[in-house]
Amino acid sequence: MLVAIDDDRVAGFSPFKTCSCYSMSMKTERLQVLIEMEQRARLEWTAAVRGVSVAALVRDAINLVYPPQAEQRAKAAADILAAEPMAVPDPAELRAELDRLRGGD
Repeated sequence: MLVAIDDDRVAGFSPFKTCSCYSMSMKTERLQVLIEMEQRARLEWTAAVRGVSVAALVRDAINLVYPPQAEQRAKAAADILAAEPMAVPDPAELRAELDRLRGGD
């Protein structure tokens, strides 16, 4: 698997780093989406600037907005929030306990 990080800044586009992940696996699913002409023009321009295909750009956007582990993370957060409250020492006691465990004090 090859990972490429594009750190170029293009006027008018997000300053965030993008990361494209290329693997030798074949894509097996096809999706048809109707978009506005202006949206397609933006996709084609951005893909050309970054040196990737429009399809790769769309796949990266999907993974950015809908991360693969989003459902697992949402369930973990819900489980944490649903857990019974537990007694926690005050911050000074907690710090002292952590210091003792780390071999300090």
